[in-house]
Amino acid sequence: MTRGLPWLPLLAVFCWLAWAGWNEFQKLEAYRSWASQFDHAKYDIYAVLGQKGSELTWGKPSRRGPLNLQTFSLHQVKAIQLRIDNQVVDPTVDLNAVPTGKTIALEFQLADAETMVVPFTDGSLAAQWANHLQADWQTLRQPQA
Repeated sequence: MTRGLPWLPLLAVFCWLAWAGWNEFQKLEAYRSWASQFDHAKYDIYAVLGQKGSELTWGKPSRRGPLNLQTFSLHQVKAIQLRIDNQVVDPTVDLNAVPTGKTIALEFQLADAETMVVPFTDGSLAAQWANHLQADWQTLRQPQA
């Protein structure tokens, strides 16, 4: 019996790892069904983001589906900025080498002076979304002939 006691903490760690993996799997499955309604969607541990036409919806991932969903239109946006540690960054710069521990976010300044901040964990993914959304936003702003 005394030989088995040192293994007890290891068993607890394995149980915790199994629960954490199951929890993340449930979040991904909930995201997958939520994301099917969008043209473009992204998932990471900080936020989910979906785009359908000019409408953007974002929220926090959970096992039961995204929480605190907020929706806004690209028609309402005055500016789109990529921020790393609260510094505006040009999204065309290579962001593959963003050091870990940096806060990365897309910031949308809306016409009613409200600001939406969508966090990202990956700098290159944030830059791709920034480029994509800025292109869509510029297209919407051009007068129709």
